[in-house]
Amino acid sequence: MSSKYYYLVAGLPELSLEDSKLSYTVADFKTEIYSGLSTSDQKLIDLFYLKFDNANVLKLLKNKEAGIDTRGNYSADELTEHISTLKDGGEISSKEFPAYLSTFILDYLNTPVESTVLHEDHLAALYYDYAMDCGNKFVSSWFEFNLNINNILVAFTARKFKWDVAANVVGNTDVCEVLRTSSARDFGLTGEVDFLESLVKINEITELVEREKKLDALRWNWMEDAIFFDYFTIERIFAFLLKLEMIERWISLDKEKGNQLFRSIIESLKNKVQIPAEFR
Repeated sequence: MSSKYYYLVAGLPELSLEDSKLSYTVADFKTEIYSGLSTSDQKLIDLFYLKFDNANVLKLLKNKEAGIDTRGNYSADELTEHISTLKDGGEISSKEFPAYLSTFILDYLNTPVESTVLHEDHLAALYYDYAMDCGNKFVSSWFEFNLNINNILVAFTARKFKWDVAANVVGNTDVCEVLRTSSARDFGLTGEVDFLESLVKINEITELVEREKKLDALRWNWMEDAIFFDYFTIERIFAFLLKLEMIERWISLDKEKGNQLFRSIIESLKNKVQIPAEFR
């Protein structure tokens, strides 16, 4: 039987994607609310925070002195120690550290320097597989939904610039397989993916800030629909955390920064370089 969090949910502030300031943060959630959740629900919330650990592991593999995002589940010392243990041929219990991260670290350490493997893509594929196997319908669907969004956008971009679509698609869902093999204009996804039409329109937007905002609105609306009948559950709490992070990102990303990112992406596309990881 799943836990109910009446007082906790009732005390959460209302959020809007248009909020320009927050009295509450993703970091606050970890210190104030996390300990009040059941052990199984904490594991679900850990999946959200693992995105920061993913980025931190990539940084530390490249430079063990790198500064990390402190919102992750693990400290820099813990991550550095895990990397060293695996480097020295030791083993780490999957209870102590997510199995997919151990797999990625070993794969990274065993990849020749001259390899063209995009580590960010490999890590993303492992992370999504791990998260979609969590056993919670909403959380699993959320990760699959985002994986499909990212892959469909990447497939459209790859086709436009005549790159190999299959090589740029990440993961193992049915949609991934269709994107890798279909030559149809819509990749054969009309009728299969209910948000395809919205995504095609978003993909046509050239101004990066507006495009990203529309993507987040699509995600926000998906969440609202998915938790409509969940009132005091971990699903509603998970969605609150996702929304909170979305707003935090927009508050930190002003228009000028957005335009700079847009210019850098256009430049990289001209040079036929892979799409930067933050937009995958």
